[in-house]
Amino acid sequence: MHKTYLLDSLDELQRHLAQSHEIYQVVPQSDDARADYHWQQVGSGNWPDLVEQKPLQSPKSFFFAEQEPLYVFDGETFEEVLPTPTPFVLFGVKSCDLMAIHYQDIFFEDDPYYQARRKQGLLVGVDCVTPCEQGFCQLVNAGPSVRDDTADLVLHPLDGQRWMLVVLSAAGKQALHGLALEDASPEDLHQRWENISHCEQSFPRYQYILEGIGKLNQHAISDEFWQQLGIQCLGCSGCTTLCPTCSCFATRPIESASSQQTSVTQVRFWDSCLYESFQREASFHNPASEAGQRVKRFWYHKFSDDFVPEFGRYGCVGCGRCEATCPGVIGVHSVMKRIADDA
Repeated sequence: MHKTYLLDSLDELQRHLAQSHEIYQVVPQSDDARADYHWQQVGSGNWPDLVEQKPLQSPKSFFFAEQEPLYVFDGETFEEVLPTPTPFVLFGVKSCDLMAIHYQDIFFEDDPYYQARRKQGLLVGVDCVTPCEQGFCQLVNAGPSVRDDTADLVLHPLDGQRWMLVVLSAAGKQALHGLALEDASPEDLHQRWENISHCEQSFPRYQYILEGIGKLNQHAISDEFWQQLGIQCLGCSGCTTLCPTCSCFATRPIESASSQQTSVTQVRFWDSCLYESFQREASFHNPASEAGQRVKRFWYHKFSDDFVPEFGRYGCVGCGRCEATCPGVIGVHSVMKRIADDA
């Protein structure tokens, strides 16, 4: 049984956490109500409200940097360049993005660069109480409530200004040390699950997603179908950049020279399995030289049962960002609809 508390507002919790951490939160890019939302450091007594809107970018770059040095070679020795981040809090992470971080934790379990950042990050999740646009987290076990093993603390909006605070980890308990808190009542706990149940029932049915996953795992989709989708893939990497579970990367050396020394820095950067060169081998053999092959591979990595034993779940957390960004109209809703209807 997790410890639960009642908060009249979030300000005191934010101020307390800010004593020992940098605080990052999702904020609008402008006062325009139609503006996009993004992660930004907040503080100095100016605490923005938690927003319901899902940011276009997930928080994966806080741990898996878009570009980072791995080591430097000065001609004689190699020096590893590990990140040394200040302890920080991601405040108000949606359940789908928390599940994606949990997925990345498994993929990067032995990666010292990822783990150096991950160990400094405290995750404060927030339950969703209304479905988001294009979202289907409830179909892939990623929401709308925060799962127990994906966060340190969870916030739940009860009514008006009151919030429930749920402690899920030892790190979350430690972060609250010294903060006077009021226990939540059984009625508050009941209200939380009532709100979540109502949210789950409010999602559109999206039956075609389940039918598409079924056909994909029955290998009932023809190569001709994938080739048709491949024609629509522009190779822009919008989907793989925004997907919170995508983790393809490559490395390259960057040379720098001064009057005294020349050195080479090996840099890691985000790559995309939808690029033509991603799987090209040194012999120039390419097992995915056609766009249709790459599109097929992408969707199998998101919904194939083959990856469940390793990660405990599918590689899609139902955020719907690929649908929102794909200029070729082959995001998850479009693809699964066509698989269910035509493949």
